[in-house]
Amino acid sequence: MSLPIKELINIGTKQLEDAGVADAAIDARELYCYMQGIDRTALVLRWQDELQDNQCEAYFDLIAKRAARVPLQHITGTQEFMGLTFEVNDKVLIPRQDTETMVEDALELMEKRTLRGQEYTDSLKKGGDVLDLCCGSGAIGISIAKLAKGARVTCSDISSEALETAKKNAALNGCKSVKFVESDMFDALGGRLGNKKFNLIISNPPYIPPSVIQGLEPEVRDHEPMTALDGGEDGLDFYRIIAEKAPEHLKKGGVLMVEIGFDQKDAVKELLQDTGRFEKIVGLKDLAGKDRIVVAVLAKK
Repeated sequence: MSLPIKELINIGTKQLEDAGVADAAIDARELYCYMQGIDRTALVLRWQDELQDNQCEAYFDLIAKRAARVPLQHITGTQEFMGLTFEVNDKVLIPRQDTETMVEDALELMEKRTLRGQEYTDSLKKGGDVLDLCCGSGAIGISIAKLAKGARVTCSDISSEALETAKKNAALNGCKSVKFVESDMFDALGGRLGNKKFNLIISNPPYIPPSVIQGLEPEVRDHEPMTALDGGEDGLDFYRIIAEKAPEHLKKGGVLMVEIGFDQKDAVKELLQDTGRFEKIVGLKDLAGKDRIVVAVLAKK
C-alpha cells in the first residue's frame, strides 16, 4: 500500500489536531521534511509523489511521538534561533522567538549604543565582554558571539549537561572562543574567572512559579527541565540574586538585560531600583506587545 504525500500529511495533521497539538499542520509538514531530510520548498515540489509502506510507517511513528506531546524540537533535535541552528534536548530550554527579541536589542546596544532606536548608553563597547547567565543551550551567548563582531562571550549554567549541549552548539556554529563555566548563578564567576567584570550581563533565568508550571502545555511541563522553569514561589527568586550580585560582576556603566514573564516588569524593576546600584531601568515589549525584557545600567558613581 502506498499513499500520496499530500494525503499522508493530511492524515498526520488530523492525528495531531485530535491530540490537541497547536500548529498541527505545520508540525505534520516539519516532521515529513525531517524524515526525508528536505526543506519546505522541496516538499511542495514532491506534493503529489507517493510513499511506500515502510516510509508511511516511519512517518506515522514520528506523528505518534508528537501526538504524545513530545516537543517537535526534541524529535528533530534542533531549533532555529537568530538564523542559526542549535541542538536541543530535554536538558535545556528550547529557545523561543520571544528571546530573539532580547538578543536583537543586545546587538543593537553593542553596535550603536541605542535601544530600539533611542539613545541609551555610551558605556557599552563594541567587542566587549558578555556573560550569558543561565545559558542553557547557549542560544543567547552563542548568537551574540556569532553576530556581534569581537564580542568576548562567557556562558554559565548550573547544569553540566546543559553546558555540554552549549559547547556542542558553539562548535556547530563556529564559535571557538566562547568560554563555559559551570556555576550556580554567580558563585563560580569570581575565583575561576579572576573576578572578571563584564560590559553586558544577559540572562533568561527561570521565572515561572510552580503553581503556574502545572498549567503549562505538556510539551513544556513534561519535557523541558524544571530547573530552567521554576523561579520560586513568586517567580522572582533568580531576579533577587541577579539584582544583588550582578553589580559585582559588571563594569561601571555596564548593562544588565534580563528576560521576564509578561506580568513581572514592575516587580523586577523594583528589585533593581531597591539596590540603589542601577539607573536607566526600562522595560521592553516583545513582538506580541507583552512585557518581556528589563534593561538597566550599572551606575558609575
